Amino acid sequence: MVTEEKLKTLELYNNIISNFYYSMVVVDKAGYIVMMNKAYCDFIGVKEEEVKGKHCTEVIENTRMHIVAETGKQEIGDVQHIQGTHMIADRMPIYKDGEVIGAVGTVIFKDVLDLDTYVKRIGKMEKEIDIFKKELKKALGSDYTFRSIIGESESINRVKDLSRKVAESKSNVLLLGESGTGKELFAHAIHNASVRVDYPLIKINCAAIPPDLLESELFGYEPGAFTGAKKGGKPGKFELAHKSTIFLDEIGEMPLNMQAKLLRVIQEKEVERIGSISSKKIDVRLIAATNQNLEEMVRNKKFREDLYYRLNVISIKIPPLRERKDDIPIIAKQLIKKLSKEMDRHVTEISMQSMNCLKEYSWPGNVRELQNVIERAFNIMDKEAMIMTEHLPYYIKKNIKSHIHSKDMTLKEVLDNVEKDEIKKCLRKTKGNKMKTAKLLGISRTSLYEKIDKYGLII
Repeated sequence: MVTEEKLKTLELYNNIISNFYYSMVVVDKAGYIVMMNKAYCDFIGVKEEEVKGKHCTEVIENTRMHIVAETGKQEIGDVQHIQGTHMIADRMPIYKDGEVIGAVGTVIFKDVLDLDTYVKRIGKMEKEIDIFKKELKKALGSDYTFRSIIGESESINRVKDLSRKVAESKSNVLLLGESGTGKELFAHAIHNASVRVDYPLIKINCAAIPPDLLESELFGYEPGAFTGAKKGGKPGKFELAHKSTIFLDEIGEMPLNMQAKLLRVIQEKEVERIGSISSKKIDVRLIAATNQNLEEMVRNKKFREDLYYRLNVISIKIPPLRERKDDIPIIAKQLIKKLSKEMDRHVTEISMQSMNCLKEYSWPGNVRELQNVIERAFNIMDKEAMIMTEHLPYYIKKNIKSHIHSKDMTLKEVLDNVEKDEIKKCLRKTKGNKMKTAKLLGISRTSLYEKIDKYGLII
């Protein structure tokens, strides 16, 4: 018995098919037309009531609908000649209880020229996407190259040379080094020296994202995959990195369950969004970085051994700043130039005594800490053009040794000691006011700064 609800459903389906954009025809097992929608009728110039019940060969020129209904073999993208044009048709058998009961056919393109136009549009869209990706690359600031890595020491040059060679390959890279050594800078440089340079480097910090959100950030999700999911879903970082490079910073902080999923992506070269039933092929190069000892973590079962070997195809250890102290003057001067421009300050140099302080310090925070120290100096300076020891933090300059000379002093050393003591007295008298101190001593404020720096006076 056909219920009212079933009749409404059938009417709804009929309306959908009748008004479907593509031309559609349905035949029974013997090839007789059961239904032909308005688009198809208009295409071949007939009315549905005229053709319903007729054999498809009587109505459709060069049709193969009856053959598909008989054999049960689908035909996709077949070129069919109708009324002087070549159209593209799909023909699919209809099954019920495992048996073929008919076939449905659709005309996707009414003319091969339509297909050509469609292909051209797709090509145009792909070009536009490439342009947008290039613009995104610029916007993300990923224009760092090996020239951006400052230093001429043997250790840093050796690492830069290795990285240039690595950039040309497709292999995964593992960057090792203490915090602040410039691992992200090397990742940018390697990417920008590779064939993937036209696409933006995609970055993610594994330590900065809560573990329960990391999977959706890396792999994306489908609409409704979980409470709070965006209506249209969201692509993950790996999808965004297709044809490009993904940089996984702080890889040692990744939870073990996520390590297993990452391993699968690397092995299969495909990604599956949360809530999806299908996978998507991706072409991604992976650069990972860590300041931890992954080998030790593997021994302690805190990092997967199989993932470690997948990541450690090529490992590059970036030396800490204390192992390349010859680079400190070059880096400091570059930072001064950069910060002068950014902060609109006229600071052009650093005194020799200040530079000696920088070179003697151990720099546990590496280049990042050096930048912070220089920036701090800019913020506490008045209008001086030179960074003096008084502008450096106490922990940097505390190791300056005031040399106590023996009895056998030269005349210059005697005069220097007298000058030093006099400056100290005046500074105490003026409570550290350098302008008043310079006036009392009868010298310029610039000369006073130079002498304070020369004698390593801590104010």
